[in-house]
Amino acid sequence: MAAHRKTLVIFGAGGDLSTRLLLPGLGQLLAADRDIELELIGASNAEITPEAWQEMLRTAFAKGGADPDSTEPVVARSRYFTADATDAGDLRRILDECATPPALYFALPPAVTEASCRALDTLELPDGTSLALEKPFGTDLASAVALNRLVSRLVPESRVHRVDHFLGKSTVLNLLGLRFANRIFEQNWNADNVEKIEIHYDERLGLESRAGYYDKAGALVDMIQSHLLLVLALATMEPPSTLDSDDLRGAMAQALRATHLWPGELHQVARRARYTAGTIDGRDLPSYADEKGVDPALGTETLAEITLAVDNWRWAGVPFVLRSGKALDDVRKDIVVTFKPVPHLPVGLTGPTAPTRLHIALDPNGVKLDINVNGEGDPFTLETVSLEADLGAGQLDAYGEVLAGILTSDPSISVRGDVAEECWRIITPILEAWKNDVVPLDEYPAGSAGPSAWH
Repeated sequence: MAAHRKTLVIFGAGGDLSTRLLLPGLGQLLAADRDIELELIGASNAEITPEAWQEMLRTAFAKGGADPDSTEPVVARSRYFTADATDAGDLRRILDECATPPALYFALPPAVTEASCRALDTLELPDGTSLALEKPFGTDLASAVALNRLVSRLVPESRVHRVDHFLGKSTVLNLLGLRFANRIFEQNWNADNVEKIEIHYDERLGLESRAGYYDKAGALVDMIQSHLLLVLALATMEPPSTLDSDDLRGAMAQALRATHLWPGELHQVARRARYTAGTIDGRDLPSYADEKGVDPALGTETLAEITLAVDNWRWAGVPFVLRSGKALDDVRKDIVVTFKPVPHLPVGLTGPTAPTRLHIALDPNGVKLDINVNGEGDPFTLETVSLEADLGAGQLDAYGEVLAGILTSDPSISVRGDVAEECWRIITPILEAWKNDVVPLDEYPAGSAGPSAWH
């Protein structure tokens, strides 16, 4: 990276997101880029002494693997302010302390971030100010549109970083190299050759004390709307001319504009379920409805599976299945491309033939290709083997990549405003159907593979 000076202001600096992910990622970035000249300002409504703030930074930076030599200069000149991020006077006071046009990072709940942006709308921001907003962007399509209009009054779209740490994962970005640097894949990456594509993000973890947010979101909004639709866009978009922000994000938006719910019975193409009591790794989990902070009347799903269509020349007729759930029997985080069978298998070749499948792991890094080959012994008997390779891990973790984009004013891996709106548009019919109980809320025991009727 080129040497540069930047002021980073973190609102909510003493909170969980900041100390657990954001500051460790920043430490990692500082260790990797010794030319960065960063002025770091923390702000929250908690009373923190300068000494305690600096010690908090040292601990978080070390957690990210940074050595003190690379981070101590930033720690030494960092400052902390007790402030209300929704108060225009407090915001003005912090902006006046910035030596260079700041990047304002809202490590805050979405409602507080929106209130802070409304307060900023009453101020004159320094030229070159940029904003970083954590997901979710709104609570539905209408609120996302309204939030985008508010933010657009503050700074240009090119300086808005809607953070999705999923796009900072090297495993997700590896999808671009796999697709566009290998003719063997890209030439066959279409409806003529692909039978279906599945994107999974199944976890063994249960609610894990996240009821305050999760019970109002559920698996559909928490994972599919927020993350997996962006993975879908990368998997289905047309090859961009370059990987700069305009080309890359424009191609993603084009793919999502063509995406909608697969035609058919809603209970078959937009399924939902929640876990009941069960056991995972010898640990007893209560029913989701009995978890602390959960309102059972909300009918929040912990497992969602939807089937989508991408109606364009490349993908017409190919189903895309997106699934994410909690408290399941196995961890599965991958993209699976199932190719169509060969048009004709020569008479004389025998044995079971499995579909050719490409597995792209989202966590950890890896790729596997299942193919049919002549078996050992009798060369006329086929068997399926897997070719496997590790994909390179990035120098930075997800939040390190996110912060690198923010501090170098590169929005390539941030979510553009129209893309955020398209993600809400795609799931709106599902949300409405579930709200009206058009689709039953199935159940599955924690530690199982999901509802038995789904298999």
